[in-house]
Amino acid sequence: MKHVVVVGGGFGGYQAVSDLKGAGVRITLIDQRNHHLFQPLLYQVASTILSSAEVAWPLRLMLRGREDVTVMMAKVEGVDTAAREVLVEDGQRIGYDYLILATGAQHSYFGNDQWAGFAPGLKTVDDAIALRRKILTSLELAEKETDEARRAQLLTFAVIGGGPTGVELSGIIADLTKRTIWRDFRNIDTRKARVLLIEGAKRVLGAFPEDLSEYTRGALERRGVEVMLGRNVSDIGAGFVKVGDEEIPCGTVVWAAGVAASPAAKWLGVEADRAGRIKLGRDLLVPGYDDIFAVGDTVAVEWTDGKTVPGIAPAAKQMGSHVAKTIYARVVGKPDPAPFTYRHQGDLATIGRFAAVVKMGRVKMKGWLAWWVWGIAHIFFLIDTQSRIVVAWNWLWTLMSGRHAARIITRTGGDPRA
Repeated sequence: MKHVVVVGGGFGGYQAVSDLKGAGVRITLIDQRNHHLFQPLLYQVASTILSSAEVAWPLRLMLRGREDVTVMMAKVEGVDTAAREVLVEDGQRIGYDYLILATGAQHSYFGNDQWAGFAPGLKTVDDAIALRRKILTSLELAEKETDEARRAQLLTFAVIGGGPTGVELSGIIADLTKRTIWRDFRNIDTRKARVLLIEGAKRVLGAFPEDLSEYTRGALERRGVEVMLGRNVSDIGAGFVKVGDEEIPCGTVVWAAGVAASPAAKWLGVEADRAGRIKLGRDLLVPGYDDIFAVGDTVAVEWTDGKTVPGIAPAAKQMGSHVAKTIYARVVGKPDPAPFTYRHQGDLATIGRFAAVVKMGRVKMKGWLAWWVWGIAHIFFLIDTQSRIVVAWNWLWTLMSGRHAARIITRTGGDPRA
């Protein structure tokens, strides 16, 4: 049996494994974590609406019925293309007949990696739990703080980057502090918290139509978010963010401004774009290799009008499915399928409770209707029926009660300004 090695259990990698069911191949799925993560809802873990178990599922459990699949929790450190082996930590080598790289992306600080310790991003469950801890601890420290300047610092939250993640985070932090949690404190009024969204471009949600971007800006401001457009961050340190020449005391800073691809291009020694993504043709084969495919945030594939396929979950799933079809065709001796064609299903972003924007083809929506469409779409993309029911129920409970349930601080100690 041909051996297919899939590196990465995200949307693209898991879709490829799923679609290879019954293909008559042996599959090894390698991921440095033991779970598949529904990353679009990760910010709701950080903002206390959902728990981590509602957006992440153990890979072994998901693939328990697949005797053709072996799951390996390990970190990949390279690929020996001559020997056709994946190099895993501790010197282990995993041979392959076909290799699928679905290694995702990581945070990019545009050459300022020293900011990472002060402005964490949101890519993993650990990131979300750490950010939730930081937000809640800031409120707890502010409750007992007697110095007004330090209290104001603790109650200042800055989100850097005006894309969907930045918009969603700033909007939901504003909802949490100004609408949800304020009754629970006695010495502070969390409604006075300062929530900043800092974006270097002239508008938020740059990939959306201008009218939806403008609606988003207004909706954020009505929620109490200070939207700072056309201003770049010049420095970030312990307890502050500097925007141009203005230094703003800040207890919590979140990075949502940029991503860079995994080091897969370096492993293979192939051409990459400025974000480190492997440049691929529409066959999704790595140039120079007939047995190595790459999908998702790892790659740059031409789409239309000089644009590349966006780094979103539906795109990764479509790529994973296409690669599975190609491998299946080769195993059974059929020609490769037609080149990959990305089918864009729309752009969606939520701003907060009863506010979102949606662009699907010629259809544009905003406000409460878009919010319902956004919610239904995300529930649909969850991995199984149980997850859909649990998330839908939690959202309904939050909507009816106005309470965020996942507010446990799991590790105490430490000043979040540090």
